[in-house]
Amino acid sequence: MKKESKSLVRFESLSNAHRAFGLPNPKHPLISLINGSHVSQDVNHPSGAHVLGFYKISYKPQLSGRLKYGQQYYDFNEGGLLFASPNQIVGGNTENDESTVCSLYTLLIHPDFFLNYLLAKRVKEYGFFSYATNETLHLSDEEKATIISIFNMIETELNSRIDDFSQDVVIAQIELLLNYANRFYKRQFTTRKAINNTLLERMEKLLNEYFDNKATLRYGIPKVQYLAEHLNLSPNYLSDMLRSLTGQSAQQHIHNKLIEKAKEILSTTNLSVSEIAYALGFEHSQSFSKLFKSKMQMSPLEFRASFN
Repeated sequence: MKKESKSLVRFESLSNAHRAFGLPNPKHPLISLINGSHVSQDVNHPSGAHVLGFYKISYKPQLSGRLKYGQQYYDFNEGGLLFASPNQIVGGNTENDESTVCSLYTLLIHPDFFLNYLLAKRVKEYGFFSYATNETLHLSDEEKATIISIFNMIETELNSRIDDFSQDVVIAQIELLLNYANRFYKRQFTTRKAINNTLLERMEKLLNEYFDNKATLRYGIPKVQYLAEHLNLSPNYLSDMLRSLTGQSAQQHIHNKLIEKAKEILSTTNLSVSEIAYALGFEHSQSFSKLFKSKMQMSPLEFRASFN
């Protein structure tokens, strides 16, 4: 573990990242757009995983990892977008690591660039910044044209004369890019519906096994992270996929399962509310009662009384 931490390179500034890649200094200290078609093929590529102190959005014309269901592919093969948030580990040494594939466009944005703009808060609401590499946004031809046109607009603005409106314009363009990415991810969830339904079934099975095996007594209430790891997804992608499919996040699915199990115990046993809360993984019975009442509009004891 110590050996890995020593090899992890961290880039706190855009200037450091540019130097590491053998690129000229950025024109702006807080934002840069690297056009891959203008970069020499001999440019340096830091080996191994690294951590960025800023947001990264990159469009890659070639991507692996398209999903196949039966004999049919469900993703487009026209390249796609990858996102990384500050302090996220990027890259690695795996054979299929997308970081080894050249990007046509790479947008680097320091969080300070968003200061005094609503986007400083809103950018944290775009869950895809925490998606894993294998959860890349695959683009259709039309979507690709839209994304590239926005990158071109940002590039033109950043290369133009800086004036009082420059940052306002670029912020608006970045927000446009993020909103289109949000829309296209919703489309991707739809085109993956058959596969996502299978994931939903697997998640339900995982939750049932967790409660049936009384894992709650050892590990407490199941976490979103637990489900995501067993489904080979990132927590944010799992929640966004479920929200698109069922209208509820992963956390809400866990709460629904808790209430389902609680109703079963309340209606078939004489266990006290405290005993039921403990069996379901709650540290405090008050937390269980509060969740139950918020979902059922009655207390656990009132629910039990309705069966008598």
